[in-house]
Amino acid sequence: MKTKDKILFKALELFNEIGYTTITTRHIAADLNISPGNLHYHFRHSEDIIKILFAELVLKMDDLLNGMKKKELKTLEDLYRFTFSTCEIFYSYRFIFVNFVDILKKIPEIRSQYEEIHASRKEEFQLIFSGFQKNNILKKNVPDFILDGLIQQIFIIADNWLTHNRLILKLDKEAAVHHYTLLQMNLFYPFLNKEQQTLYEHHYITRK
Repeated sequence: MKTKDKILFKALELFNEIGYTTITTRHIAADLNISPGNLHYHFRHSEDIIKILFAELVLKMDDLLNGMKKKELKTLEDLYRFTFSTCEIFYSYRFIFVNFVDILKKIPEIRSQYEEIHASRKEEFQLIFSGFQKNNILKKNVPDFILDGLIQQIFIIADNWLTHNRLILKLDKEAAVHHYTLLQMNLFYPFLNKEQQTLYEHHYITRK
């Protein structure tokens, strides 16, 4: 692994476990047993590291969304796996969400990216939900304003569940990903066709 990659890997680990506001580039260098000068050759400031970690997060979500959009025959299990995988990715970059407001204020480039991503993600989710309606997973007679509201609810939970877990539930990774996946999946329940509601109850709720 190249030094730059080692720095990113270690920074992500320390930001997640100890805290973004506590860890400096000197801490990262010391933990890697390299000189601060060596680290600063690759990254002048911790903000530069965070920009790349945020870009990694976005890229992983892009890949996940693109995979879902390409699926012709979408199933309830696809929806569950998509939601589960999203939670796993977000957990891997949890320091970003726990410190979201502070990071957006401190790094204007990320704030601009986030605003653009938020708009494009809404269109992508609308397209994905349309596919689930065509495959008779979601009801076809759901008003647009209700679907728009559902997407906003998903975004709000997705951006904030890690903070809720850290403050309230304090679940470890496996339990947290499972719990918040179901919490988000429950938002879809009223919009599932009757057959899919029964499948959801038996396959996911009774086994939780």
